[in-house]
Amino acid sequence: MIVEINNKAYQAKEGDNLEDFIKQNFKQKNIVAAKVNDRLTDLSDCIRDNSKVELITTNHDDGLNILRHSCAHLFGHAIKQLHPETQMVIGPVIDNGFYYDILSENPLTEKDLPLIENRMRKLAKRNYTIRREVISKEDAIAIFKSRNEPYKVELLKEIPEDEVIALYHHEEYIDMCRGPHLTNTKHVTAFKLMKISGSYWKGDSSNQALTRVYGTAWESKEEQKKYLEKLELAAKRDHRKLGTSLDLFYFDEFSPAMPFFLAKGTYIMNKLTDYMREKYNRYGYEEVITPQIFSSKLWDLSGHSSHFKENMFFTENDDNKMGIKPMNCPSHYLLFRSKLHSYKDLPIRYADFGRLHRNERSGVSHGLTRVKSFSQDDSHIFCTKDQIESEILSFLNLLQEVYEDFGFNKPTFYLSLRPENRTGNDEMWDYSESVMKNILEKSGMDFSIQDGEGAFYGPKIDITVPDALEREWQLGTVQLDFFASEKFGLNYINKDGDKENVVLIHRAIFGSLERFFGILIEHFGGSFPFWLSPEQFSIIPISENQFEHCKSLEKKLLSQGLRGKVDLSSDRFNNKIRKAQQMKIPLMIIIGDKEVENNLLTIRLRSGKNLNNVKIESLINLFKENSKINDDESLKTVLEET
Repeated sequence: MIVEINNKAYQAKEGDNLEDFIKQNFKQKNIVAAKVNDRLTDLSDCIRDNSKVELITTNHDDGLNILRHSCAHLFGHAIKQLHPETQMVIGPVIDNGFYYDILSENPLTEKDLPLIENRMRKLAKRNYTIRREVISKEDAIAIFKSRNEPYKVELLKEIPEDEVIALYHHEEYIDMCRGPHLTNTKHVTAFKLMKISGSYWKGDSSNQALTRVYGTAWESKEEQKKYLEKLELAAKRDHRKLGTSLDLFYFDEFSPAMPFFLAKGTYIMNKLTDYMREKYNRYGYEEVITPQIFSSKLWDLSGHSSHFKENMFFTENDDNKMGIKPMNCPSHYLLFRSKLHSYKDLPIRYADFGRLHRNERSGVSHGLTRVKSFSQDDSHIFCTKDQIESEILSFLNLLQEVYEDFGFNKPTFYLSLRPENRTGNDEMWDYSESVMKNILEKSGMDFSIQDGEGAFYGPKIDITVPDALEREWQLGTVQLDFFASEKFGLNYINKDGDKENVVLIHRAIFGSLERFFGILIEHFGGSFPFWLSPEQFSIIPISENQFEHCKSLEKKLLSQGLRGKVDLSSDRFNNKIRKAQQMKIPLMIIIGDKEVENNLLTIRLRSGKNLNNVKIESLINLFKENSKINDDESLKTVLEET
């Protein structure tokens, strides 16, 4: 038999074990699975016919997932030895690791994790062969009934009759899985159990409460170390902690998942809005304000009552049911159709910063990144078919300008195509997908295709950006919509004097302003660029002798548009410096007798660098150079140059 690997042909015998065959011909040690004729399979499988084989290693996404899935089973093996009464539920692979839901008579705590982890390491070192067994559904059910695993039994009963059922064994432990898996427990070397949380059977809060154990697993201890270090950095940058310590925002039990912004946080939120308004002015957007609450008839017409009801807030007044808007789209439709439009009026670009409300479940909310009350840099463009390309290209230019200003220089673009559940005919979808693909190609941007991920009304381009820790965040989106025009009667008078449906483009750059704010906090670690910092300077007198001079300096700087104050507290000088550093204030202006006498400044940057004999005029010039100052190094450069 001929086996083709990496465009090279190898001789093999029918029934040869894949693992043995690969070992004979390849020296790589991190091969964990193979794709045989595009089918992912275990290395324990055999060669049955002429095949094209792709080797799957642990530095491949599929290979890393296989390693992590095997690690989840190793966790199951350990927990069953330590707590035999435990019922295993489900243990899927997730980003950077896995989790396993279990039901135990003695609930686990974080203190139990090192003990379980230690048992996992002992089991891994025993070099147990991981064996795959294909079995009938009836036999599998019988096995898990005998092992007191009711959740596995229920899952098995839900599997279609024609689906292959496979069990994986290492010593006495048995688990069901599609696979593939590693061939031996010895290959699981770099892992760690991370945390415990609660969950529910099938994600339904009315079902049995379960314990969820999270773990991470990596190809090597070096890779795991890098990941754990990154987690440590992420914890230090957690926007929820920094939001409190920097006096930006807080949450109150009387308004769950709805942030209260303090003065400094409010400044940044307003700054983000003003920033985007300036961009809108340059790109021809019209800012509008629309109501917060609408008759339920509107939500019936838009489809939100049937498809989004559980995420909406409703109220009744005089038997009139009303819904608080979760998005701006329908209100902009009403605004557009309130008057007759000609082709000469198009495109029309509505922008709206109005507040939106969504009834997110409490377990889903997370600081500013998932809240119930928020605002968006939301916009809808009403245009003709001929204007689609120019409008989306213009939007993509605007989007990249914005991201660069905030230090997000490597956006990734995804073209999401028609989902299974969609409206419109294939002809409409063929046209709209072709338009979006041509636009991305013309823009020169690299992009990936996501089949089946489009909106039900049209294809879309989603944009993600990496932050300072290289975590990907989904932010911007642009979506084509041919559906709303028909449903809401959105039309214009064309050149022939006839009514024609307008094309609708949904788009956002920040997304939720609250979420973008939270991402910025973590991206900058709370050390905002000078132009965005709510407090740009702190004047720190060495003694009371300089108080009056400091007050005069404060007044002068404030009059020039800079933001900050003099620290007149009774704290010691070093404590004042420490406090300013903790608040991540860009400039600490130190004033002693020498500075007063020479009318010069000593400036300490939050990076720890000191600048001596700085002229007051140089500081004032910072306001004029705001847009150029995105980090402490550029701040130092501007001060030295002026």
